[in-house]
Amino acid sequence: MLRALAVDDEQPSLEELLYLLNADPRVGSAEGASDATEALRRINRALESGPGGPEAIDVVFLDIHMPGLDGLDLARLLGGFAQPPLVVFVTAHEGFAVQAFDLKAVDYVLKPVRRERLAEAVRRAVQLRDTAPLIPVHEPDPDHISVELGGVTRFVAVEDITHVEAHGDYARLHTAQGSHLVRIPLSTLEERWRSRGFVRIHRRHLVALRHIGELRLDAGTVSVLVDSVELQVSRRHARQLRDLLLRRTTS
Repeated sequence: MLRALAVDDEQPSLEELLYLLNADPRVGSAEGASDATEALRRINRALESGPGGPEAIDVVFLDIHMPGLDGLDLARLLGGFAQPPLVVFVTAHEGFAVQAFDLKAVDYVLKPVRRERLAEAVRRAVQLRDTAPLIPVHEPDPDHISVELGGVTRFVAVEDITHVEAHGDYARLHTAQGSHLVRIPLSTLEERWRSRGFVRIHRRHLVALRHIGELRLDAGTVSVLVDSVELQVSRRHARQLRDLLLRRTTS
């Protein structure tokens, strides 16, 4: 059974598309998103869940003209993921077909959507999903984290990360060589790297204790110097941080 996500900023069009998808016996579930940003959050959960997980999505039925990120922008972003869902464009505009298929779209369905035409797109998506080669699942490397740059996956050593900055559902990893944006919440990295010497100093920052060069006190405020970058320490985290640094210097 196909697991689908429909994305359209026009509510009547979205409801009609969801109705047609749910009426197709090959579609096990169909969810809706009203813009590309909402869709990206949902797809991120699907990727974290894995291909067989409860949040998985097989195919995205995607409008092109939307405010903010349009459908082509979202498809380009998905193309950089290691295991992206399939994409079917559903649009009222004929002029973007070449760009859509350059982005490896499964199909290009014109509005108003006919049941028979959508059924053909579903058939193609099911066929591609069922014939896709199996990608071996490897255990995550605890010493590295994968980052995606222009469709290329690179591996950053955790010990090289000086601090991490929250960006909503994303996190920016800072190293001496630069920074990388990953689709992982800061709270997840805090839990994962606690035993590796990372500590929360603010709702927006996670730092590696080994990279703290100075602890500064100024008129009741606390900050740390991490690789020449000064970061504010919140009141609720200040005492814990001082204790951890003290134990580290005396051990």
